[in-house]
Amino acid sequence: MSFKKGRIKRFIQFLKDVKAELKKVTWPSKKEVVSTTIVVIIATIFFGFFLYAMDLIFSWVVKNIRGFFG
Repeated sequence: MSFKKGRIKRFIQFLKDVKAELKKVTWPSKKEVVSTTIVVIIATIFFGFFLYAMDLIFSWVVKNIRGFFG
């Protein structure tokens, strides 16, 4: 039974430590969250199109090389 009580005490201490650490966190403002989210979405769309274009180019190059030698 003491083993279980020790685990419960450690868990309660863990939760207290988590609460104390969360008070130290500097949380971003809503404006910061919105602006960084927009940047991430735009970057994702840009790199998606970039990788798609690179895939088309490399596919075309490989197709022409295989046609030249095959």
